[in-house]
Amino acid sequence: MKKLKIGILGGGRGMDLATDFQLLNCDVVALCDNRPDRIEVGKTKINSDNLACYSDFDEFLNHDMDAVLIANHFHEHTPYIIKCFERNIHVYCECISNGTMAEGVELIRAFEKSKSIFMLAENYPQMQFNREIKRICDSGTLGDIVYAEGEYNHPVASTDSSFAQRFNYFEKHWRNYLPATYYITHSLGPIMWATGATPKRVTAFAACDSNKNDKAGIIMTHNDNGSVFRVTGCAGFGAHHNSYRVCGTKGQVENVRGMKKKVMLRYNEWDVPEGAEKESFYEPAWNDKDEDLIKASGHGGADYLSVRTFLDCIKAGKQPEHPFDVYSAVNMSSVAILAHRSALANGQPYDIPDFHLEECRKEYENDRLTPFYGPNDEEPTLPFLVNKK
Repeated sequence: MKKLKIGILGGGRGMDLATDFQLLNCDVVALCDNRPDRIEVGKTKINSDNLACYSDFDEFLNHDMDAVLIANHFHEHTPYIIKCFERNIHVYCECISNGTMAEGVELIRAFEKSKSIFMLAENYPQMQFNREIKRICDSGTLGDIVYAEGEYNHPVASTDSSFAQRFNYFEKHWRNYLPATYYITHSLGPIMWATGATPKRVTAFAACDSNKNDKAGIIMTHNDNGSVFRVTGCAGFGAHHNSYRVCGTKGQVENVRGMKKKVMLRYNEWDVPEGAEKESFYEPAWNDKDEDLIKASGHGGADYLSVRTFLDCIKAGKQPEHPFDVYSAVNMSSVAILAHRSALANGQPYDIPDFHLEECRKEYENDRLTPFYGPNDEEPTLPFLVNKK
């Protein structure tokens, strides 16, 4: 099979993933970014004399490409994805898929007219411990899944000037206006993947420090199978960790905070499967043919595995499975957006629309409320802080 030609929008995060595409026998042929310094970094990172570089996305799309990695600003993906859909170009989209509810509607409608493969580039499900949690859930030994937790806890020191220079380098940058619930896919994606559940209703509160700065969005969802999730957005409490726990009627599995890759699996004493231990504490194996390449990849190997899944979908001509497909991506974005509105309204619950249904799309097709500045410096239409609103 011929090499797939990959274009990258966004020379920051995009360069982190470029190597994985190359390791998987793709040609990275084009890069688009409006920052000349990132173009120069991209040229060095990709190390190809044939790399075409653009500052204009429409000119970039005229380049011969099979797929595009969308890795521009967090909340500004939708217009670029839709342009790819209009040309039947496959899309690998960094999180989240849509910044407003109306964009979610537009994204789904454009997708349904397209022949493109779309995959949400949510990589945390592919971390070693989350793959094991998924395996245990699939085994059925936990019984009916009734509850799960996901925490993405990423505090940053106020004195870390290098972080500011790289990640929020101008005053109206999206990170400076990010509600506590919005950066949700690293906490929600892994437990949606492990359990197969889809959120249908959400409520949330924002936890704040003594200066009334929101440090975490504490989000509860009621799901289509009757289970409940408790997740965070990008939280800033306690010590740095990524933590996940899934509980069934017979037992539970979790990665243990502060123990890196270790997993704890526990069963009720009357429900221990034959040949198993009541309690197990261990580091799971990868059990993957590409283990050496995985270990060399970013985010604990998750970047490589996520890119490989996307390329496998293209080669098979099929959309990715839940929760990486476009409907799941918009569902997760809707949880993030509506959880913030819930927190602003002291925990008022919101139903998560099913954008498979046109009647749900019509309800939100003009909903453009946003806490972020627009591309032409349009003012935010929602406060981004709950406790200082």
